[in-house]
Amino acid sequence: MRLCKTLAGLIAATLLLMAGARAGEKEKDAAAELEIGAAAEWAIPGGNFGFGPSVGIEYTLIRDWLEIELEVSPLFGAGRTDWDTEFIFKKPYSLSDKIEVMPGIGPAWLYKTGNGQNTGSFGAVALVDVQIWPSLERNFGWFIEPSYTYDFGREHEQSLGVTFGLLVPIR
Repeated sequence: MRLCKTLAGLIAATLLLMAGARAGEKEKDAAAELEIGAAAEWAIPGGNFGFGPSVGIEYTLIRDWLEIELEVSPLFGAGRTDWDTEFIFKKPYSLSDKIEVMPGIGPAWLYKTGNGQNTGSFGAVALVDVQIWPSLERNFGWFIEPSYTYDFGREHEQSLGVTFGLLVPIR
């Protein structure tokens, strides 16, 4: 239940920020970008592996300075399911008209179920988002996000991950 309230609060805050920032813009850029793909994560040390779908929404809050992303990934493996919900602040860098690189950092809510236990804890995630747009119109694109996650919970788990997939602009 706490996860639902946290996620609802993050979504509401994101929508409010989007509405306020978009009011002053007159460009025809995408209002947001939908990220649909897959995620994989490896625990370090230990090597437990999880894999699953991923969905996220990304919004440019301050052009060329700040993008925010809300992403949710259920990762399945080793008899448990890990629900990772991340709220990332990213700094965009354009390498060309078709390639962007965005290092980012932010809080994460990590909820684990399985082996007769359910635990939730806060964590932090650092990542680098690489976006590739095949055309200048940016009708669709590809992304890959290598990441590092640190769980502030009892066991202080750490993991390396990668998320990849399709970018769809929302206009």
